[in-house]
Amino acid sequence: MKSNQKFKPCDLVIYGALGDLSTRKLLISLYRLEKSELIEPETRIIGIDRHALEEGGFVKVARKSLQSYLNETIEDEVWQRYSARMQYLMIDLTQLDQYKQLNAVIDSKSRVLVNYLAVAPFLFKNICQGLDKAKILTRESRVVMEKPIGNDLKSNREINDAVAEVFNEDQVFRIDHYLGKETVLNLLALRFANSIFTTNWNHNTIDHIQITVGEEVGIEGRWEYFDKTGQLRDMLQNHLLQILTFITMEPPASLEAESIHSEKIKVLKALRPITADNVEEVTVRGQYTAGYMKGQAVPGYTEEEGADKESTTESFVAVRVDIDNWRWAGVPIYLRTGKRMQNKRTEIVVYFKRLPHNIFKDSYRELPPNKLIIHLQPKEGVEIEMLNKVPGIGGSITLQQNKLDLSFSETFKNSPFFGGYERLILEAMRGDPTLFLSRQEIEQAWAWVDSIQDAWARRKIAPKPYSAGSWGPVASVALLARDGRAWEE
Repeated sequence: MKSNQKFKPCDLVIYGALGDLSTRKLLISLYRLEKSELIEPETRIIGIDRHALEEGGFVKVARKSLQSYLNETIEDEVWQRYSARMQYLMIDLTQLDQYKQLNAVIDSKSRVLVNYLAVAPFLFKNICQGLDKAKILTRESRVVMEKPIGNDLKSNREINDAVAEVFNEDQVFRIDHYLGKETVLNLLALRFANSIFTTNWNHNTIDHIQITVGEEVGIEGRWEYFDKTGQLRDMLQNHLLQILTFITMEPPASLEAESIHSEKIKVLKALRPITADNVEEVTVRGQYTAGYMKGQAVPGYTEEEGADKESTTESFVAVRVDIDNWRWAGVPIYLRTGKRMQNKRTEIVVYFKRLPHNIFKDSYRELPPNKLIIHLQPKEGVEIEMLNKVPGIGGSITLQQNKLDLSFSETFKNSPFFGGYERLILEAMRGDPTLFLSRQEIEQAWAWVDSIQDAWARRKIAPKPYSAGSWGPVASVALLARDGRAWEE
């Protein structure tokens, strides 16, 4: 990762500037970068969408976005700097001739052109061809691609091939905002800067690992999109597999992008295939039914607005993952993710093996395992669960489970906390690809996930119902119970 050197200013062009991603995430993140004075003074923000806006309309959209989603007071001085960077162009992204409008506002000699594709993937090819036709691209130009990049390996390759006709691979920045989160990045420090973990991070000491990404929300008006995708492809293919690679990869030679990407790809290649032969034993599909969230009644998946009553798309998935290499042989990794879960929670729990002999049977008939709990959201931090002696004299030694708690918000009170998008937007503008995904990574992940999707179809495995506000189908409990284990609740 690059140091705080002087970077060239950018023309940051947001395609789909009036859309949900831009107004909820990107414009907020850019304001926070502005507030922290991390954006180069000459950098400009150019919004592109197909809707006409009055003069200064994009600035008004940005202001409304901040008022709705910023969760802090808008500072006048920061706002003045921020809004002065903004410009808007109305372009129909399917019409290649309209991209020539960019020639009047892009200065490729003074600024790097960074194209942020905050639109549906079917438009990626049009945008790349339009930019090529407008002849405004240089070797420094970049393109940032949002997930989902396709809905299977075949469509992913088609999109990447189309982009590769215009951009070289080192100009392509594929984004997964989870990789910009402080706690995900802290996995590198936790694993490779602390000998207590570096030397105890394998099948000799670790019993199993659990990764949970629980969402309280339902479909939120995205039913048509989500029903074509499902939780397996929407969440597990990217977010959970990325977390898994950080947790299980070998130490990279350096923090350079190529070294980290190489180690992550090795993990993805070592994932044991899930096929029609084993899919029923190692996966669970689920779909939420009506229930209660925080005391409020909520509809089931097929009762949501615009829903198909006969849909068999999963809103929950749990998977047992096995990594067939020397480090992780015999260590199962359990992944689960779902909508309308009991609460919003993203965490990793590493269970260490039990001690072979117990000399404290008066206190614990069986000593519980030590656990390392890494909270990614909403509470960011790290906990280690261990046993300590209860103070006192006389009688036998009494043990009690305690936690060593490193809360990021408490420990780093004077350090600014950023979300994933702030960091990744900044790295894209600076040209550092370390925290972005390589094409090979994504293709390897899709190949593994496609085999699960295909196995479900071959076995005609329908999703099992679970009540909104629960932690998924009963079958997901049985997934671990068969191995003598239980989910961390």
